[in-house]
Amino acid sequence: MSETLSPPGIRLNALLAEAGLDPLDSVLSQSFQDYLSLLLRWNARVNLTAIRDEEGIASRHFVESIACARSLPTGIATLLDFGSGAGFPGIPIALCRQEIAVTLAESQGKKAAFLCEVVRVLGVSATVHSGRAETIRDAFDCVTLRAVDKMELAVLAASKLVRPGGWLALMTSTADLPTLHEAAGAEFTWSKSLPPHGSEDRVIALGERCSKTP
Repeated sequence: MSETLSPPGIRLNALLAEAGLDPLDSVLSQSFQDYLSLLLRWNARVNLTAIRDEEGIASRHFVESIACARSLPTGIATLLDFGSGAGFPGIPIALCRQEIAVTLAESQGKKAAFLCEVVRVLGVSATVHSGRAETIRDAFDCVTLRAVDKMELAVLAASKLVRPGGWLALMTSTADLPTLHEAAGAEFTWSKSLPPHGSEDRVIALGERCSKTP
């Protein structure tokens, strides 16, 4: 393994600074280093992410997920990461926002097994739902989606899992955002979208579901 992030967190904190974000403390830095090590090891035999180098994972996955975690409103107690995959943004949210109980929904068995191992090793406040998120009967204070297959249909399904007054957090491109807003439905009021990297292409969009029942 290369030494890109050794000592733990130095390169990641540099990338966070470039994105205008505060650095991680030493404990969180070590947790992200441990997460990275697990991801690289598993990715050698399970296709968790197409980005396989440390720099790319830190730059694309970690920084964007940390930005999402920090942008979530206060008062969120439960969160569903819809189609969690390799754990983005659910694992970074569980690390950075320890007051939030995170559920990682992943239907592919090998990826779900990886998530279980990450939760065990890092000791985060998260549970893994090994199955389709649509089968979950609970409602959550927040549901996140990032790089999910058939994103428009996923947003439609995810919107139904947000409790009244809760939040839908979409990590997507600016080009796709209007379509995803429409898929979520008229019950959601969207706040200003945030570019996680200072880039105009990627955004984090937060939608609040109307708290009034029909």
